[in-house]
This record gives sequence, structure tokens and C-alpha cells, in this order.
Amino acid sequence: MTSLSQVVIAAEETTQNPLVPAPYDILWSTIIFVIIVVVFMKYLLPKMQVVLDERADKIEGGLKKAEEAQAEAAAALEEYTAQLTEARAEAARIREDARSEASQIVTDSHSRAADDAKRIVETAHKQVEAERQQAVVSLRTEVGSLAAELASRIVGESLTDDARQQRIIDGFLDDLDAQVSQQKAEG
Repeated sequence: MTSLSQVVIAAEETTQNPLVPAPYDILWSTIIFVIIVVVFMKYLLPKMQVVLDERADKIEGGLKKAEEAQAEAAAALEEYTAQLTEARAEAARIREDARSEASQIVTDSHSRAADDAKRIVETAHKQVEAERQQAVVSLRTEVGSLAAELASRIVGESLTDDARQQRIIDGFLDDLDAQVSQQKAEG
């Protein structure tokens, strides 16, 4: 039994802790790790850095473009606001011009209507005066002929002579006008 216990003891001495690797494994693992780190640092890291730098530049460029777009938008808004204010002022001016023009048109229309009314009244007065004169002439002629006929019946002699008849009629009408004028002066 001694041999078996010696074998177990010898086996225990030769087996190492499974958590601690053998020294040659640590050495080779370290060498491979250093090679991987060197390759990573020399080749992969610069390429990754270039890609990251490009992305950073794109992001910064995008931010600058966004700031420029925002500035342009603010300028456009300011211009739009100025144009809107100007358009409102222009609209107010146009409304005011339209109001003053409308009042001017109304005033002109009133004055034209008054002038037209005055002209129509004057024309009507002239027409009435002309018709009155025509009526007076017509009445004089008829009154004269009636007076001559009546006078010839009263006198018993014919008054057919036109010159004599006209003198008698004119004298009669002049006397009649004088009486009417005298009555107006007294009244």
C-alpha cells in the first residue's frame, strides 16, 4: 500500500492547480498578446482613428451646416417679417388712398350733380320763358284778331286793313300792359 500512497502523493505533487497556468503558457500568451497589441496599435488603430476623425469632421460639418441653415432661416424669417410689415403698411396706405379717392369721387359727383341740376333748371327756365314769349305772341295775335273783329262789330266798319288792325291791337295791348304794371306797382 505504500506504493499506492506514494503514487498518489507523487501524482499530487506533479499536478498543478488548474487555475494557475503553466509558466510556458504564460510566456507564449504574453508574446502573442504583445504581437496583437503591436499590430492593433500600428495598423488597426490608425485606420480606426482616420474613420473616427472623418466621422467627427462630418458631424462638425453637419453642425456648421445646421448652424448656417438656422442662421439663414432666421435671416429669412426676419426678411419675411420686414416684408410683411412693409406689405401691411402698403395695404394701409392703399386703403387710405382708396378712401380719399372715394371721398373725392363722391365730392366730384355731388358737384357735377349740382352743376347738372343748375344747368337743367336754367334750361327749363329758358324753355319756360321761350314758351311764355311764344304764348304771349300767340295770345297777342289771337287777342288782336278777336279785338279787331269785336271792334269792327262795335264800330260797324270793317277793320280788315292789316296795318290799321296792327296799330289798334298794339295800342290796346300797350294800354293793357300799362294797367297791369300800374296794378303791380300799387299792390
